[in-house]
Amino acid sequence: MATLADVARHAGVAASTVSYVLSGKRSVSEATRRRVQRSIELLNYHPHAGARALASSRANVLALIVPLRGDLYVPVMMQIAIGVVTTARQFGYDVLLLTNDEGSDGIRRVASSSRADAIILTDIGMEDGRIDAVRKAGIDAVLIGVPADPAGLDCVDLDFAEAGRLCVEHLTRLGHRTVAFIGEAEGIYRRHVGFAERTLRGIRAAAAARGVDLVHRPCEGSYEAAAGVLARILEERPHTTALIVQNEAIIPPLMSLLRMAGRTVPEHVSIVALCPDQLAEQTSPRLTSVNMPAQELGTRAVDLLMRRMNDGDSGEVVLIPPGLTVRGSTAQAPGTEEQPVSAL
Repeated sequence: MATLADVARHAGVAASTVSYVLSGKRSVSEATRRRVQRSIELLNYHPHAGARALASSRANVLALIVPLRGDLYVPVMMQIAIGVVTTARQFGYDVLLLTNDEGSDGIRRVASSSRADAIILTDIGMEDGRIDAVRKAGIDAVLIGVPADPAGLDCVDLDFAEAGRLCVEHLTRLGHRTVAFIGEAEGIYRRHVGFAERTLRGIRAAAAARGVDLVHRPCEGSYEAAAGVLARILEERPHTTALIVQNEAIIPPLMSLLRMAGRTVPEHVSIVALCPDQLAEQTSPRLTSVNMPAQELGTRAVDLLMRRMNDGDSGEVVLIPPGLTVRGSTAQAPGTEEQPVSAL
């Protein structure tokens, strides 16, 4: 027997749009209404009277699903949550916080109990099992992150592949040709989390195109892990002149470890980081960086979700263009001729 979610997929609209067509609670364009009604007829969908009444009611609550893992940088997740909560309140919605520990069961529980009208998912994997649970539950959702196949999904994220490219191009313009990328914790790559995978792809592609000798080293977010990774890089590749760093948690210890190793920044080694501007401004020297717009991601996710719920359209992927800010942690590579350098 066809479900409301089946009708939504067949018509290419959000589940809430099917509810609006059935209940008449909100206006829907004539073209969309005809498309939904056609799908209802073709699938022989017969909503139960009680289910129709339930579909037309609203809890005025959005569920935000966030990870509670030690390998993710908590301040960034908090900024995303702040963006979601403050923007949701502007639309008259409260926010229910769930953790990834509940997985697909948590999504089904929220959808079946009508505790929330829609869901915002974070920590998106390239192949994420929660996405199928959202589709089957027939609840509106927006992803902060982009899976391998985003067809029919609403997603928002920083363009991490482009961010990686900007880092490499900035360093190569300064003459750096031996670069190490200190990335996220190993577990993030094992889970194939989208932002980490796309950053790595962007860096590798740009390095290959510009003839950069690149090595990638995952790193846990501790002083000991940073010390071990840096020691390995300097032992195996003593001529490394630049580092690209994505794991925000190791930035403060890394700066200290470089000083202890006699590597002055930026005279001996340049550093580019992918991190919030606030963190980049706190180091000495201040870091050349690509900003992580965490709060904007939360805001844009709610805006996208409101459009999906109100207009019925689905399948929009929003990638925020990255920008690189040049500060004091990058300089001309030792022994190379100086060339004009500008912020990208």
